[in-house]
Amino acid sequence: MATVSETGWPYIQHRGGPTGFVRVLDDSTIGFADFRGNRQYISLGNLANDDRVSLFFMDYPNKTRLKLFGRAKVVGLDDDATLSLLETPDYRARVERGFLIRVEGFDWNCPQHITERYTLDEVRAMTAPLTARIAELEQQLAQAAGAATSI
Repeated sequence: MATVSETGWPYIQHRGGPTGFVRVLDDSTIGFADFRGNRQYISLGNLANDDRVSLFFMDYPNKTRLKLFGRAKVVGLDDDATLSLLETPDYRARVERGFLIRVEGFDWNCPQHITERYTLDEVRAMTAPLTARIAELEQQLAQAAGAATSI
């Protein structure tokens, strides 16, 4: 997420969480829980002076990227109703606040130079049939070896 400093300089800071942590709340609003991190609070400080943000989303497996432009509002821990919409059940990180972003524009970028990358969970899912087949073949080999030694 990029914000604008009081001197007009852009500042970019990674925001992350589990798959699906950014939520579509309505036709023009997205939001996400802000998890405890490096405790620098630079983005938060920048938003106190200028609510403009830009977000950059990468989808490596599908080779797509999205630039999103909007205006952010910080949601404090005292707004339980809104934070409950943004929380991710069973995620171990502590929520410090939430961000609501009113989308004012977006741009899908050219996929030409995006390298395909996958998460560990995606790799495990893709290789699960191979892993199962290897286990099956190893079991057959072990049975064949056991039968051969008993002759």
